[in-house]
Amino acid sequence: MTTTCDHLDTIQTVTPQTLGCAECLKNGSWWVHLRLCRTCGHVGCCDDSPFRHATAHFHASGHPIIEGYDPPEGWGWCYVDEVMVDFGERTTPQRGPIPRFIDDEGRLIASAIRGLKPRIEQ
Repeated sequence: MTTTCDHLDTIQTVTPQTLGCAECLKNGSWWVHLRLCRTCGHVGCCDDSPFRHATAHFHASGHPIIEGYDPPEGWGWCYVDEVMVDFGERTTPQRGPIPRFIDDEGRLIASAIRGLKPRIEQ
């Protein structure tokens, strides 16, 4: 693991393509947190989510840097160099309201996920 990122030149000012994880919205699933690709604006779910769409997007596209996106958190991650990236004031604002499936304590909101995939045992 390195301590610097060699991919900072790939960071673009992007417009989030969707108001949630693009693939989860299509397949009726839920997510824990969102990540924003800072190369193209793809919105994917984090690795704590059932389908890990942000990481899948990296493997499919090679776009190296994501931003913590719900809400904009000021940090990013370079998949290639495996280091944190500090966005400071260069975070991407949300386009609009994003569905929430996790409460402030990190627990699934049962009423928000009822009927979505994958099924969650109560």
